[in-house]
Amino acid sequence: MFVIAQLSDLHVNGTHRNRARIEAALHYVNSRAEGIDALLVTGDLTDHAAPEEMLEAHKLITSPLPTLITIGNHDARPSFNAVFRPEVDPTSPVNVALTVGDVTLLAVDSSLPGERRGFLDDVTVSWLRTELDNADGKVVVAFHHPPVTLGMPMMDSIMQSSPERLGDLVDAHPEIVALVCGHAHSGAVTTFRGRPLCLAPGVSSTLNLPFEGSAVVNRDQPAGVAFHLIDDDGRVITHFRAIPG
Repeated sequence: MFVIAQLSDLHVNGTHRNRARIEAALHYVNSRAEGIDALLVTGDLTDHAAPEEMLEAHKLITSPLPTLITIGNHDARPSFNAVFRPEVDPTSPVNVALTVGDVTLLAVDSSLPGERRGFLDDVTVSWLRTELDNADGKVVVAFHHPPVTLGMPMMDSIMQSSPERLGDLVDAHPEIVALVCGHAHSGAVTTFRGRPLCLAPGVSSTLNLPFEGSAVVNRDQPAGVAFHLIDDDGRVITHFRAIPG
């Protein structure tokens, strides 16, 4: 059984509250690392994309596990690349790959500079197509913005635009066993083009469903993590855990 731990929406902002929640989430994962194969962080590492926030995120996201990180709409490519990938062009999309055993994780940058909604630009689509063509074994594709509506009006208004750009690649590649993302601050499972689509809960906060109250943000819920288990046949089982801070 292959196990991926997924964290999302950390929103580093210099506050003790968010720092404590992030530290608790990473401690929960790292203390169980012997049973986990990879760590995936799906964006909104920071709250305002400030360089000092990105530096703090870099210090906090530490793990003995093979780790793959991409960004969200609260982040910015220049500040991320300056800290995490100083060897690349500062404006390069954060598209990264990691292969562990017979599973390849492909994290693609769904951020659209200056906007809250998501979009896979031409560079990212081309990169993903090439990686999928060359992949050998099971593949999990990760990004920040969900490509489907979730029954959350505010988040649905800033989902991934033109999801058919991703959908065409999914249709052409049966080796994709699951797609995972964040953005909604709500653990959820649905489908996209017939494949599992799993959303990690938020580390920094939870966003309410319409019937849970008039406030959009719920800061009383604990941080969360998603564990994606992939069996030998490529079946994906996702478990969610709440992490007291």
